[in-house]
Amino acid sequence: MFTRSIRWRLLVWLAFLLICLLGAFGITAFQLNRTNRLSEIDDELAQCVARVSEDVRGRLPFGRPLGPPPPGMEGPPWSPDQRQGERPADRHFKKGPGPGGPMRRPLPSWIEFQEMLRNIRLSPETQSLFNEADKDAFYYSVWAPDGTLLKRSTNAPPEVSVPASPGPDTSIQTRSRESYREAYHFTEMGECILAGRSIVADVKALNRFAWLLVGAGAAVLALGLGGGWFMVSGALKPIENIAGAATRISLGNLSERISEADTDSELGRLANVLNSTFARLESAFAQQKQFTADASHELRTPLAVMISEAQTALSRPRTPAEYQETVQVCLDTAQQMRRLTQSLMTLARFDAGQEPGQRIPVDLAERAQHCAELVETLAAQKGITIERHLRPARITGDPDQIDQVLMNLLSNAVQFNRQGGRIRLSTSVHDGVPALAVADTGPGISAEDLPHVFERFYRGDKVRSREEGHAGLGLAICKSIVESHGGTITAANQPQGGAVFTVSFPGVSAAAQPAA
Repeated sequence: MFTRSIRWRLLVWLAFLLICLLGAFGITAFQLNRTNRLSEIDDELAQCVARVSEDVRGRLPFGRPLGPPPPGMEGPPWSPDQRQGERPADRHFKKGPGPGGPMRRPLPSWIEFQEMLRNIRLSPETQSLFNEADKDAFYYSVWAPDGTLLKRSTNAPPEVSVPASPGPDTSIQTRSRESYREAYHFTEMGECILAGRSIVADVKALNRFAWLLVGAGAAVLALGLGGGWFMVSGALKPIENIAGAATRISLGNLSERISEADTDSELGRLANVLNSTFARLESAFAQQKQFTADASHELRTPLAVMISEAQTALSRPRTPAEYQETVQVCLDTAQQMRRLTQSLMTLARFDAGQEPGQRIPVDLAERAQHCAELVETLAAQKGITIERHLRPARITGDPDQIDQVLMNLLSNAVQFNRQGGRIRLSTSVHDGVPALAVADTGPGISAEDLPHVFERFYRGDKVRSREEGHAGLGLAICKSIVESHGGTITAANQPQGGAVFTVSFPGVSAAAQPAA
């Protein structure tokens, strides 16, 4: 359940990304802060080492001690001539004033030199850098070339040892030792000068900073996950609504719809599409239900007639004329049922998209003329004249289906016309759109019936239509045929009286139409 939830998978992925980003940021921030802090400490220690070294050098005689070095000190910085006791004037004497002119004072011996190192005092400026009363303040130590401790501050840790010599390099070096940070350098003469201080407080500050980063990261992570949960829940809510609505619809509640709170989002547009689909499904089911009920009703009437006639004929012996009359009624009723079933099958094929028909160039004027000739006999029985105003109007379609539309419209115009009325049949092209129109001079269509004339099994004059064998499927079939050709059919009442049906088709092209 947990691994299949989209919400939890998104939140786990968001948590992983946030942890990686916050971890990288925290580690980088901590390392930068630590590096900057150690750099500041190193700069301060380097300044202390430089000041101590300057004081040590400034208070020693120029040159190196005279005489051979003690055992163990045979190497540099002692020169071969010093080991042999030689005293070059320019390098081993220091000039000084005296009576009768300048005088040369001999350099001290090695023992005197070492004693001078021990007795060196720091200048007040340098001494101000070291608070020897504070064990956490800066401290210093000075070692002789042989590693002998010459001088140190009183707050220097007792375990401070002389660092390893870097060789001829006299630059300032740094090292970390337990809870101390130290800087040191070796002079050209081999002395080592070291300054350091405790970094316990700095380590604690860094630890506090690290915990601050952890706390801030945890807060950002919690805020991010909370916001992510809110956003993911809001984003998935339409999906939950869609799933819930689909479930209720599957259980038979076809009127159910998805709430469309945010119609501009992708899911909102999907909800609109699904609602439109559900509406069409509801309408289709409603039509199917109504269609089934109407078909059952329409079939039940002729079946009842046939059963009644057969029962009457079998109830007692009859004359051949009576039997012939009964058979004729049954035959007429069966023909009516055949027409009804054929219409139902035609509509079913159109609904299933299985009645496309052929698509060839057709001239509406020619088809209208042909159908008018077929209906003229029926119209003449009621004294109705058919006026033709036919202009070439070419379309691409099925001639038989176009004839079926024309025959239905013309038959209705004859049936619902007045005695001695007229029918106006016209074909034309307006703005490149071919059209045909059938108008009559009958009573027209009532306002309440006009919106429903193309519905299946709908009859305006129900009594007369049923008596004349009409099931109310003709106009529905006309609409299906016209729409299968990409056209439209409309019904309206004329101002002077009578109804008019107009059919518009997509033409082959405006340029291909003949001039009106």
